[in-house]
Amino acid sequence: MDGENEIKQAYASLLDADFEKAIEWFEQAVRVDPANADFHYKLSMTYARSNKLDKAIEHAIRASELRPDHEAYRYHAATLRARALMLEAGKRMEAGEPLRSALNLLTEAVKLDPLLTEAHLLLAVTYGELERYEPALAAANDALKLDPHNAEAIRLAGEFDRKLNRYSRH
Repeated sequence: MDGENEIKQAYASLLDADFEKAIEWFEQAVRVDPANADFHYKLSMTYARSNKLDKAIEHAIRASELRPDHEAYRYHAATLRARALMLEAGKRMEAGEPLRSALNLLTEAVKLDPLLTEAHLLLAVTYGELERYEPALAAANDALKLDPHNAEAIRLAGEFDRKLNRYSRH
């Protein structure tokens, strides 16, 4: 037993759009061969598609630990951690916690995944709330570089540009 049959069953489940069954099959493959980084990676991808972020991160990290030389595994783990940090920052902001803690999480998120547009947008909003308009504008512009037609990024960049111009005249 090497787990390949379980992987085939998992793929068949994915083709049937049965993600829960696919997860079960990938989990079985991991149990058969827990040192197989690729199995952990595939399980992580399926968890991520099913919005089970904690489990996705757990297996992404395990895959990158088993194969630290594998760039795709490291990148996948980093992008998942970035998404988790961004979501945590959003929760903290909604709960009315100090913006500094959200700012730290978002700064780390964009370091881990510089392509996460939503993290740049939330970072822009956070800097704006702190009345730090220069980094707010920079974050909004970073979001625009990633998604030039993003209406929220366009709006935020315009807002922070106006605020910077207003403060620079005084």
